[in-house]
Amino acid sequence: MVLTILCALAQFTVSVNYDMKDYLPEDAPSTMAMDIMREEFDGSVPTNRVMMKDMTIQEALAFKEKLAAMDGVSDVTWLDDSIDIKAPLEMADQEVVETYYKDNNALFSFSIREGEEVAITDAIYELIGEDNALAGESLNTATQQKMAGKESMYAGALLVPIIILILVLSTTSWVEPLLFLTAIGVSVLINMGTNMFLGEVSFVTQSVAPILQLAVSLDYAIFLLHSFSDFRKRVADPQEAMQRAMKKSFSAITASASTTFFGFIALSFMNFEIGADLGINLVKGILLSFISVMVFLPALTLMCYKWIDKTKHKPLLPTIRNKGKFVVKLRVPSLILVFLLIVPAFLAQSQTNFIYGIGEQPENTRAGSDLAEINEHFEKSTPMVLLVPRGDIAKEEELVQDLEDIEHVTSVLAYVKTVGSAIPPEYLEQEATEQFYSDDYSRLILQTNTKSEGEEAFGLIEEVHRTAEDYYGEEVYSVGESVTLYDIKNTVQRDNKLVNMLTIVTVAFVLFVTFRSILIPVILLLTIQSAVWMNLSVPYFTDSSLVYVGYLLISIIQLAATVDYAILLTDAYKEDRKEMSALQAIKKTMDEKVFAIGISASILSSVGFILWITSSNPIVSSIGLLLGRGALLSFIMVVFFLPAMLLLCDTWIRKTTWKANFFKERG
Repeated sequence: MVLTILCALAQFTVSVNYDMKDYLPEDAPSTMAMDIMREEFDGSVPTNRVMMKDMTIQEALAFKEKLAAMDGVSDVTWLDDSIDIKAPLEMADQEVVETYYKDNNALFSFSIREGEEVAITDAIYELIGEDNALAGESLNTATQQKMAGKESMYAGALLVPIIILILVLSTTSWVEPLLFLTAIGVSVLINMGTNMFLGEVSFVTQSVAPILQLAVSLDYAIFLLHSFSDFRKRVADPQEAMQRAMKKSFSAITASASTTFFGFIALSFMNFEIGADLGINLVKGILLSFISVMVFLPALTLMCYKWIDKTKHKPLLPTIRNKGKFVVKLRVPSLILVFLLIVPAFLAQSQTNFIYGIGEQPENTRAGSDLAEINEHFEKSTPMVLLVPRGDIAKEEELVQDLEDIEHVTSVLAYVKTVGSAIPPEYLEQEATEQFYSDDYSRLILQTNTKSEGEEAFGLIEEVHRTAEDYYGEEVYSVGESVTLYDIKNTVQRDNKLVNMLTIVTVAFVLFVTFRSILIPVILLLTIQSAVWMNLSVPYFTDSSLVYVGYLLISIIQLAATVDYAILLTDAYKEDRKEMSALQAIKKTMDEKVFAIGISASILSSVGFILWITSSNPIVSSIGLLLGRGALLSFIMVVFFLPAMLLLCDTWIRKTTWKANFFKERG
């Protein structure tokens, strides 16, 4: 309890990182480009925009000065950086003019200092008032930061009563649910507090890890206390009953924790380090939950067992008889249906339209409505910075002309355009050239009219690079939101195969050791992996996009978290099979275990759906929806498909299992 209190306080010292580009590997092109730009230039990529309505050119120039003078705002660019506004606007390139100034609306691009997004965007809102609009990458980060705390509280406020209700319905004591939640709640608080040694965690970890740890490891506490309750009926001394319960449930809890533990370890091998950040936290959480259940919960229970006895109540849910008989009747249709669905589900889950960022803000928020208003008056604009070696002004001028000819590039801001190639930069003061030149590099700022991601945006990045590499070879670097998302896409797609393979291999190994069988791990993995494929194929069939990070994480989390259902059922079947025929064993197992599996699945599913409902962050929300739906699909597969497979393969299971000792019918 002392450790819990200390860690509960320590968690407030852990900072949360909302910037996805920080989790790219160091050798990612955009990471290297950002490092070079930070070393060579003072400014950043102008990924934010402000639209001011009903402004003259002079008023716009005055506002630009005010905006640039704000602390934390830099790289403010407007029309005067692209053309000579002293000349009549009618004489200028209208496409360039309308990128910045249209129908008396002025659109400014600028950068915001990292780490202070909330304070700076609030100050900008104060400057522009209610009638004007602000949008951009930094605003999205600030919005997520503001919402994260409120949403975590909201999710917790919804989740805890639902879990208590599920546990009250599934137990026969009013106190038992509180013991479950206390034992796991303690481990969750210790896990969050020990993150202080990591320094910071990602926004995904902060939002998902605590309640996922709670949902996944509640089973351990339920196993132990149910076993304790059984031994209390046979043994008078509570301490001896607890010792026996710990001994009996240790193997089941260890097997359950091990599959989850090794499944989550696979996440830590992701190159995209949000996965590694979440993986480390979940692995630490599972380990702490296991220790809490095996050390803290027995001590707590022995202190409170009299309260358990005093608060006994009759079962609140009616007993459903002949569940096993019903499942056995459906075994052939279950097998046929699943085998018909597996191949389309497997193919569909890899053909979904993916999103690699956090997407656009909903229009019912200020950020979302502002973005919609800017897009209504101006084309979509995604800035991109290109760094090329400094030196040859003629070559740079040719490159700028070629870049301007590329479809979707609306303007290019460069020294050769703003100042002119006729004036050598050495003749000018540093203030006039520092935006464009460092000692080694020339900086070009491209405005493009694509979204921040998608085939069009990613194709444009490749075309810009090809064009620049024709002049400068491989010494070309690019920075920007779309470039970061392009790198995230390439990184996570490489991660997908490695991490999924590691998860399957490690879980298969744990199953092999647990059951000492060759075929049982194959059947269990087929059952849960099929549920994963069905879950991830839904967006394809509903023609909706899916956040790729959510897709990647849930493919591991669902397997690691729900294979426990299959272990619990198969372990019981294997024991019953030693005393009776396969048909009788499966009926008995289903009658005894469906309820326990249903409780576990309903808790995990509730966690998922509440994350989906409460989170405005598309990554967290998509993980929630996939987790909620995945837990239900895994439950259905374990209850209907797994028994059918165990019956179908019974003879082969006996032959491929060491010391199976299955019951043999006479005759």
